[in-house]
Amino acid sequence: MNNFIFENETKVFFGRGCVKEYLACLTKGYGDTVILAFGGGSIKKNGIYDEVVSILNRSGKQIVEFPGIMANPTYAKVLEGAKLARKHDAGRMRIMFPMIWQRP
Repeated sequence: MNNFIFENETKVFFGRGCVKEYLACLTKGYGDTVILAFGGGSIKKNGIYDEVVSILNRSGKQIVEFPGIMANPTYAKVLEGAKLARKHDAGRMRIMFPMIWQRP
């Protein structure tokens, strides 16, 4: 194996109201464009999509949607996302994966 360094700066927020409380401050220090990556339609059905988009719009961010992210995305899907980021000049772009987990 070749030597390498991997850095994964990820923050995960848990709890009710986290989107409202933290999202606007998380967009500071990045560019004007956000890639909003999500899976199927559940994010739109449960209202999180509208909440996230509303906060990003109020923060003056341009939103680029990247829907259809499956569990364990394929390499082809990753390349598709990279192409989208290049197309929208992802210099200091925030990529967001809104996730909601509900107890069955």
